[in-house]
Amino acid sequence: MTSRAAAIDAFLAAEGWGAAARRPLAGDASARRYARLERNGAPAILMDVPPASGLTVAPFLAVTAWLRGLGLSAPAILAADPPEGLVLLEDLGEDVFLRLAADPAREAGLYAAAIDLVADLQSAPPPAPAAHWSPLPYDRAVLMREMRLAPEWYLPAATGAPASPDLAAEFDALVEPIVAIALDGPQLPVYRDYHAENLIWLPRRAGHARVGLLDYQDLLIGHPAYDVVSLLEDARRDTSPELRAAMQARYLARTGAEPGAFARAAHALAAQRNLKILGLFVRLARRDGKPGYLRHLPRVWAHLQRDLAHPDLAPLAAFVARRLPPPEAALAAGAAS
Repeated sequence: MTSRAAAIDAFLAAEGWGAAARRPLAGDASARRYARLERNGAPAILMDVPPASGLTVAPFLAVTAWLRGLGLSAPAILAADPPEGLVLLEDLGEDVFLRLAADPAREAGLYAAAIDLVADLQSAPPPAPAAHWSPLPYDRAVLMREMRLAPEWYLPAATGAPASPDLAAEFDALVEPIVAIALDGPQLPVYRDYHAENLIWLPRRAGHARVGLLDYQDLLIGHPAYDVVSLLEDARRDTSPELRAAMQARYLARTGAEPGAFARAAHALAAQRNLKILGLFVRLARRDGKPGYLRHLPRVWAHLQRDLAHPDLAPLAAFVARRLPPPEAALAAGAAS
């Protein structure tokens, strides 16, 4: 038995779950691993964050406490061993929005609940610093580091050649307007991965608690438009223009945000996010052995083309048209190799 398996066994035994049946669950884009447990008909989720990965459960525990303190349905913490990176969680079930929203009769209602929640969440006081964690700003360094994933990973996969220093410098100059827009506005809690795969429908609960929340440990303090575009420009499922327009209008009505300023910010933050995702998904395939993410590249590319239609981003749009081939080229070039 490996030392990691032994640590997990010891943790579960100490918490009374040693004899529970275990079923591995699909992980996220990080080194975190999950298993569904069942003990005498009672379910739970094991989160396994190996310390060797360089990750820690401290952000997850801190943001969970903040969300639950607001009455929201982050999973209850049943037990935790932070030094070992092990957490036993409430199982919120399997009714993910990603699956349920495939029913046209349910899609708008689910998205309305998600929009209402994130709009009100943004009006809450941000989380206070906790043990071994404090909320950090979504600042220029983070925004640039994420966008640079496109020339660093996506472009070489599509062209077979790394980005030249001149091309990298040109890219940096052209994305500066995105940074300026992102930092010119209210700076509020940003969930970052607020999309249909991370939301669970809990109809027996009331109000915002009907929306179960997962994968929020990367929270930063940044522009409120980010989570709206994360939800509506989902890398994993298509959303119609009508749904996106209706949900943006719902968000504006609920928050009182100025429509023109919000539309400008939404285009910029969506472009930032989708440039990041193009590079991130290729990196997951090439570096981390997770090629399944590549199937989403055409959808992310389509989102990016829509984002770049805003006049503020016309120079960047021209650069993308000249320098970044569409994802078919990346896939044909063997992005997973």
